[in-house]
Parts: sequence; structure tokens; C-alpha cells
Amino acid sequence: MTNRPKIAVAMSGGVDSSVAAALLANQDFEVFGLMMRLWSRGPQHANRCCSPADMARARAVAAQLDIPFYALDVQDRFKRQVVDFFADGYAQGLTPNPCIECNRHIRWGFLLQHALAMGATHLATGHYARVRKQDASFQLLRAADAHKDQSYVLSVMGQDQLAHAVFPLGDYTKDQVREIARELQLPVADRSESQDLCFVGGGDYRDFLETQWGNVLPPGPIVDRSGRQLGNHQGLARYTIGQRKGIGVTADQPLYVLEKDLAHNQLVVGPRQALGRREFSVGRVNWVAGSPPEGTLTAGVQVRYKASEVEGQVTVRSDAEAAVRLAEPLPDVTPGQSAVFFDHQVCLGGGVIQP
Repeated sequence: MTNRPKIAVAMSGGVDSSVAAALLANQDFEVFGLMMRLWSRGPQHANRCCSPADMARARAVAAQLDIPFYALDVQDRFKRQVVDFFADGYAQGLTPNPCIECNRHIRWGFLLQHALAMGATHLATGHYARVRKQDASFQLLRAADAHKDQSYVLSVMGQDQLAHAVFPLGDYTKDQVREIARELQLPVADRSESQDLCFVGGGDYRDFLETQWGNVLPPGPIVDRSGRQLGNHQGLARYTIGQRKGIGVTADQPLYVLEKDLAHNQLVVGPRQALGRREFSVGRVNWVAGSPPEGTLTAGVQVRYKASEVEGQVTVRSDAEAAVRLAEPLPDVTPGQSAVFFDHQVCLGGGVIQP
């Protein structure tokens, strides 16, 4: 019988989760690996987070570390809560972030509960972020490596999740992680990273939507702010706010996507100076502390995963709604993406940008 803390590690066959498992296995923890089998659209388009090759790599790492390894079938749940959410968002003229939904429902919902049911005290992942205990509560912090920080996509976590969360890579840079993998001779040390959506299977998300949900891509007119038609678009889901290239119309000056008018199936374009928003609302707000602050707070606001943080005023309207006013207009404030709030290194939470 052991009294050592028992930690489940979410493994994917990549270098980050493999090093996370190795770091914990080399400490005084009882460690086991969990890998989720996620939905894919077929053998020719394997989910890049859990392809047969990924599964084999993860098993090989677990064997090398001498830790138990288990695979979980989460295909139906993932399809319903992440993939369908993604397609439905585009059908509503939004640009959804499926990675955030995966963290909300799958990784820090289903997987955490499954790990705890298996006797784990904590779930560890290869995310670049940090957890700090502050008195009787927990804080989510940015990673030491600002270029790899993933606190943005973890902003849906709350106290119940953070109490059981471990991020072994939070104080490391990506180069250091790869060096650790090489020193330990892990078979994934030099595996390249993919920035594609995992369930798209290496293709383009637009083609994925057209293949799986053709009805979200009906063509329609491209218009300017005055309503003058400039051309035709190939489906609103093929475009995103702030896009310049690939619009398909010519003009005397570069044109950018300003708005997707779902009601009239119109793509509204205009010059760069017409792009940008300072004020917007957010819904489905999650406050990491468990409850919203009172009134209005000044915070750093990040409106995309790789966007720079800008100062803004966040006014709480209800537990799940807030109004945001930025100190300067940003060109990539996009409905469906998340606006995440920070107090220096501390992630306060965030919500989904509303149309």
C-alpha cells in the first residue's frame, strides 16, 4: 500500500505531455497515463491528437517510464461537445474556438472526473501554465515562457479543476522541454508540432466544414458599408474578421472583412481604418476565482490565443455576462472567440465575444 500522491497524466504522444509524465515519474509520485480516443472523420483523416501512431508513441513512452497506460474512448462526447459546437458556431456566423470548449468539457471535465474515479488525486497535462495556491483558493498563472503560454485556453477552469491540476511544464521553455526529452531519450523528442485543429485531420477547416456540414457554406454577396455589392463570397464560414487576403474582390485599396451579416448572408468589407472595435460584450463568462468581482475592473484583455494583451475596463453585468471597453481599438475582435482577462500574470477568467 502506498501513500504517494497518485497523478494521472493526459498523454497524446507529443513531446510536451511525454516530458510532463517523465518529470512526474521521476519524482515521488505514483503516475499513470491516460489517452483519449477522440472523434475523427475517418481513417484517411485521423484526429491528430490520437492517431494510431500517436497512440503507439504514447504507449512507448509510458513503457519506457514504467507507468501504467490506459486509453479512453471519448469519441461521441467529443463529437457532440466540440466538433458539433464548432460547426454550429460557423453556421451562426461566429468563429468558435474548439480548443477552449475541449478544455471546458473534455479535458477538465470528463477526463478529470475519470482520473479522480480511478483514484488519482490530480490530473497533469502538458500545458504551459502554472497554478498557485493563494490562501484557501487557487490561481491560474501565465507560463514562464511567454511564447508558449496557454493560460488563454485554460481560462475556463475554476477552483474545482485547479485544486486537482498539475502543469509540470509551467516553469520551462519549449527548448528546455525538448532538451529534457533528448536527455531521457524519449522517442518523441524531436516530433514537430501541428497548429491545425485536431479533428480536421490535416486539411483545411473550410473544406472540413463543406464536407461535413455543407449547409453552413452557402454563397452570397460581398458588400461595402453602404451596401454596394463588390462580388460574391463562397460561404461566410470561409472568412474571419480582419481577413485581408483571399477575399476575392479587387479595389483601389486593400479591403478587410469587417463583418459577417448572417441575416442577409452578406460579407461586409472595407478599408483598414474601418476595422476595429473598442467595445463589446462577452457571454458564458467564467471567473477562475469562482465568482465575479464587483462593478468594473481594469484588466489586461487578450482577444485571441496569440494576440497581444491590451488594457481594458471590464464591467460585470451578471455572473456570466460582462461588457468590455478597450483602451484602444483592436482589428481582430471576433465574435465566437474568447476575451480573456489578466491581472499581470494571473488569469482572472474570460468569456465568449458576442456579435
